[in-house]
Amino acid sequence: MPLDQRRAGILLHPTSLPGPYGIGDLGSACIRFLDWVQATGLAYWQILPLGPTGFGDSPYQCFSAFAGNPLLVSPELLVQDGLLDGEHLQNWPEQRGAVDYGAVMELKHKALHEAHQKFLSNPPGGIKERYGQWSKREGVSGWLEDYALFKALKKENSGKCWVEWPESVKLRDKQALADARKRLEQDVSYHEFIQFLFFDQWERIRKEAASRGIEIIGDAPIYVSFDSADTWAAQGEFELDEKGNPTHVAGVPPDYFSATGQLWGNPLYRWDVMEKEGYAWWAARMRAIFEQVDIVRLDHFRGFMGYYAVPFGQPTAEHGAWRKGPGAKFFQAMKKAIGDLPIIAEDLGEITYDVTDVRKQFNLPGMVILQFAWSPAALDPMIANPNNEFLPHRHEYNSVVYTGTHDNDTTIGWWQHTSTPDERTGMQIYLSVDGALPNWDLIRCGLRSVAQTFVVPAQDLLDLGTEARMNLPGRPAGNWTWRLNENDLSVPLSQKLRELLLIYERCANPPEVAIPDPPKQPEY
Repeated sequence: MPLDQRRAGILLHPTSLPGPYGIGDLGSACIRFLDWVQATGLAYWQILPLGPTGFGDSPYQCFSAFAGNPLLVSPELLVQDGLLDGEHLQNWPEQRGAVDYGAVMELKHKALHEAHQKFLSNPPGGIKERYGQWSKREGVSGWLEDYALFKALKKENSGKCWVEWPESVKLRDKQALADARKRLEQDVSYHEFIQFLFFDQWERIRKEAASRGIEIIGDAPIYVSFDSADTWAAQGEFELDEKGNPTHVAGVPPDYFSATGQLWGNPLYRWDVMEKEGYAWWAARMRAIFEQVDIVRLDHFRGFMGYYAVPFGQPTAEHGAWRKGPGAKFFQAMKKAIGDLPIIAEDLGEITYDVTDVRKQFNLPGMVILQFAWSPAALDPMIANPNNEFLPHRHEYNSVVYTGTHDNDTTIGWWQHTSTPDERTGMQIYLSVDGALPNWDLIRCGLRSVAQTFVVPAQDLLDLGTEARMNLPGRPAGNWTWRLNENDLSVPLSQKLRELLLIYERCANPPEVAIPDPPKQPEY
């Protein structure tokens, strides 16, 4: 059973891997990363959602909750498989450093189109068979056809959101869809093929990880994007009007951090309809993600118990209302449909009792963020509030502790720019540290926690500041672009972290040490 031992992991999205092709991919750099993880003694590799990114290049706003991101396809492996000429790589302009998504898309899709033409005209041995087997798999054909047609129609309609397409295809008239598949046959074929390439390469990575004893923690956002194949193909599952527009959208209400709340804009589920169908759409989604990863971080877990609905068209989230979610019924249905639930519940924010009750009912670990632990005590701001649930003495065994997540600043950035003087003082006093290396102070803190799992973002291991932040919610540009340099994950860093994993009994592959027999019981 995953997460049942005292172990540790690293948070790093594949786009952040190093390499010359503009973005991290599933090629040789990914294998070297897995070698480093194994040598260090880490048990888990945590990633962000793997879907094809849409608005803002965010993995949390994807064109599909089922499909994979073709930008992660490795050009090296395409050459190895005979789908791409080696000269293509020699002529590829070297792009190291931060991801330039516009340039990457142009170059990567040029290579993928070339691979597709090779597949159609003169496929290398074995490729057609592998493609045929994959496309006919249970759980693939159900989404692949709709997704590929969605992408082809989106191109035909100049990239417009599906709700702005001609009425017949927008509302999925059967004859109109059949005509579109025939008319756009080449584009549909292309998008189906590059999905095969992604999943073919990802399966290799999963096997390589498993052979090294590494489990992959994936990420499932609770909501899907409005402009997605998911919403277009299953309109009856979402709160949409007769024209396809949302009636209400997702968000969170005003709070200490935002006077107007957060307006996410995702369509809401018709939970009553889904319940009558046995939550079949969600069961298919969860099966699909468990085909990709070993463990799933379920984002916005509290939304299954109660969710905030904002009338569509409102400029802010100030005038929404809370609604009751499906609660335990949903998780009972998931357990019945797919068996064990190796899920991490993202239970951050203002959490009500029903959220905690359901999490414990299904024995799901929650999340702890150490950067949030140091709020000052009311009576003495020089010390951390002892009732803060993120302080180490409040940790539970069945939880996953992080220094920070993809939405946080790096720990050094937090220490330098975001934390208050009282928070810094409280942390120094509580941990008995001077704060000279706050990232390693929190890494040691997380490693020695009673929590069964500790995960650290790669940026914190590398002593990086705000310049390496993965995501700043609301920032118009610059998110999701950070990448490793070639030698960042070095042998000395591996040895340093491995020593700490051994000290705190979190090493996944400790050296075998003969344990002496206990002394004999004396005779009385």
